[in-house]
Amino acid sequence: MSLWSRIANVFRADRLSREIDEELQSHLAEAAEQGRDPAEARRALGSALRLREESRDVRLIVWLDSLRADAVFGWRQLMKNKLVSAAAILSLALGIGACTSAFRLIDALLFRPLPVTHPEQLYELARTGIDPEGRIGTFDGWAYPDFQQMRAAARGEAELIAISYSQQTDITYGSDQYMEKVYLQYVSGWMFSSFGLRPTLGRLLSESDDLKPRAHPYAVLSYDYWKRRFGEDPKVIGRTFRMGNDLYEVVGVGPKRFTGTEPGTIIDIFVPTMMHPGAVRPDWTWMRTLARVNPGVPLELLRARLDATSRAFEEDRAKGFLGMTKKEINEILNHPLIMEPAASGASDMQSDYRTSLAALGVLVALVLLIACANVANLMTAQAAARAREMALRVSIGAGRWRLVRLVLVESAWLAFLAAALGGLFAWWSAPVVVGMINPPDDPARLVLPADWRVVGFGLALTVGVMLLFGLAPALRASAVQPVSALKGGQDPHSRRRLMHALIAVQTAFCFLVLFVAGLFVATFQRLSNRPTGFSADRLLTLDTVARRPQAQVYWNQTLQHLRELPGVESVALANSPLMAGWSWNNSVSVAGAPPNGVLSYFMSVSPGWVETMKIPLIAGRDFRPSDTYPGMALVNQTFAKKYFNGDNPVGKSFDMLFYNGKSAHFEVVGLVGDVCYRDVHEAILPQAYYPFQSRDSKNALELKGQDQGTFIVRTAGANPLAMASILRREVPRAWPEFRVSNIRTQIEIDQSHTVRERLLARLAFFFGVVALLLAGVGLYGVLDYSVLQRRREVAIRMALGARAGHIARRVTADVYSMVVAGALAGLALGFASVRYIESLLYQVRPTDPRMLALPALTILAAALVAGLPPVIRAVRIDPAAILRAE
Repeated sequence: MSLWSRIANVFRADRLSREIDEELQSHLAEAAEQGRDPAEARRALGSALRLREESRDVRLIVWLDSLRADAVFGWRQLMKNKLVSAAAILSLALGIGACTSAFRLIDALLFRPLPVTHPEQLYELARTGIDPEGRIGTFDGWAYPDFQQMRAAARGEAELIAISYSQQTDITYGSDQYMEKVYLQYVSGWMFSSFGLRPTLGRLLSESDDLKPRAHPYAVLSYDYWKRRFGEDPKVIGRTFRMGNDLYEVVGVGPKRFTGTEPGTIIDIFVPTMMHPGAVRPDWTWMRTLARVNPGVPLELLRARLDATSRAFEEDRAKGFLGMTKKEINEILNHPLIMEPAASGASDMQSDYRTSLAALGVLVALVLLIACANVANLMTAQAAARAREMALRVSIGAGRWRLVRLVLVESAWLAFLAAALGGLFAWWSAPVVVGMINPPDDPARLVLPADWRVVGFGLALTVGVMLLFGLAPALRASAVQPVSALKGGQDPHSRRRLMHALIAVQTAFCFLVLFVAGLFVATFQRLSNRPTGFSADRLLTLDTVARRPQAQVYWNQTLQHLRELPGVESVALANSPLMAGWSWNNSVSVAGAPPNGVLSYFMSVSPGWVETMKIPLIAGRDFRPSDTYPGMALVNQTFAKKYFNGDNPVGKSFDMLFYNGKSAHFEVVGLVGDVCYRDVHEAILPQAYYPFQSRDSKNALELKGQDQGTFIVRTAGANPLAMASILRREVPRAWPEFRVSNIRTQIEIDQSHTVRERLLARLAFFFGVVALLLAGVGLYGVLDYSVLQRRREVAIRMALGARAGHIARRVTADVYSMVVAGALAGLALGFASVRYIESLLYQVRPTDPRMLALPALTILAAALVAGLPPVIRAVRIDPAAILRAE
């Protein structure tokens, strides 16, 4: 008989039994036809039961049939306790689904290799050291001339690839009236060939496209963008689009799976690095550097060569900075080059969310462990109730492995049913979490395929969970002593000790989840409520661009037009909104002295900007319409402290120092309050504001035109977005060359800096609630089981005169002592975990009594609520009825 037939017979047992019975009857009928006595024929054949079993064993796979029988029995056991089984499946499903969802996010952002040939050969070049604000960190920005020298130094051992930071850019395919935003990346022309990629349509960029600055305005569309924007139209090849003053020609469409090298961002358009305006500037770090290292090349020797090359470049570049001492130059140069594996690419989202996702993964794992402890307690209680059944099985010859398998199959039913529901939860929840990482102007875009990596993780997790909550109860059930169990002499205390230990574990993990959740929620609250120094209410920012620089008179004309609109309270102009991600810093010299090593940050603003932003003017005056750059400046209080020893700086002057020894002279005309310039997380920076209108460097008598700026509008109404469509129309109506490329509220910009903290606070709070509910359910189950097992003891004590309070203490003392022990263990785990998540915290002290009291009081309240029904049931026991029944 073939293997497949034997497997098929396992799942058609009734039909197989009928076939065997028919075969036996045919043998008896044949004997009767031959004239033999029927009774003698039956004796000659032997035992019909033995023959039937032997025949079954030949026609099927015995162990598989036994496993099928265990599965059927396990399903019936689940159906006997539908409510309890459903609770166990749902709690496990939540834990498994959350873990699988977290894995999808972590894998997509941190571990999934890029769809290129040999991604394991990719490394990212970066530098480590102390930044100008005194923070230790890793910096992956490079100037293109530095990259060119390092590429020459590595030739023959590695291929270096320049890839810019992705940026949202305004482009037009036809009229300027139809401007759209795309994610664009400047890349080395040889990137595609080095990655072993082939075009879907047309051709990809080549090294010949990337030799001369601004000489080859070619573009390659990503497959995702081609499909989404053009519906896979093959006629896209040869089309042109305008970006700024450059007209680009589409020459190809990239491969289907390649969406760029920045996990978290899906690139729409790739263009040559030589088209970037900073391609020849040694003082502009605008790109990352990836290295594809040839097999067999020693990494340390290559790193040392690249480090020496880059240091020589930086030393030469530092000579151009006016007034810097040798010590200050050495501090800047003391940033050693490192090579970090980049098989999964490199992005800011990876560095920003690496620790956050690790913390999230630990939280969901703890929730899953709490659910496993719950189900383990359930299985232990069921094993106790089935002790006589197990004893009977042992008595009739069942081995220990047979009993272990019986209980494990039931656990497998729970685990795989939970995994099915958890898979649905993971499929839904992972995109939802990604949707929460959504600053208004730069939403996260992650590829989340449900491929073999995710399925494999889910299966491994399911098997692990099954063993975690099912193995101990299975081993305990299989160790039953038949004589003792049949006499009812099994020791109940050993089972209670295991269940109480699991309660302590649950409580410890629950305390840890609540403690960490409290830290994340407090961090989010403190960041959200941190004073920014300006009022974001009713502020609308209009990022405005023009194809070519426009004279200052047109900017002023548009400014005045917007001020006259109904519903507008005030309008000002700046080169960028505060906290919008843009920054410009330089060294400052006061009275000809060398710079003090502190970088200052600059922004160009129009007269009335201080008033529109509601920033206090502490001394001096605001800008006048006649003020220009260079010339006058406003400075904040921190600037005054850093450069003027806290004295009133009005009337004093300073110089902004540039590369190659150039400088710009400013006279301070006003002192303003401190504001958050770049990020709500960082300390207040020294800031100086100069007039938006600037004089031409070649002709000081003429004003320089600007091709972009931001109108800051404070509306009279409470909802500034109600004015968005009106303002978008009115800007080009005031001057047709202007186009509004983006409209945001200042509140949206501010909130974009707390996206990570908001995500962690919400998810941690959710999992904290889930952990508390699961721990409460587990505590209730153990107390209820304890009362059930001690009914006779309670009845005797009550018959002897014990009061209700004494009974309640006796019933709950052991369990609540485990709760206290678990809480203390959780506190220790919490303190140990702080050092791993301290980079995610902001002005939160883990030793703050409120941070410690909140999880402790929450667990205490949950324990009291969960313990109340079993205690009530215990004190309402009828001693006479119990003792009479016993």
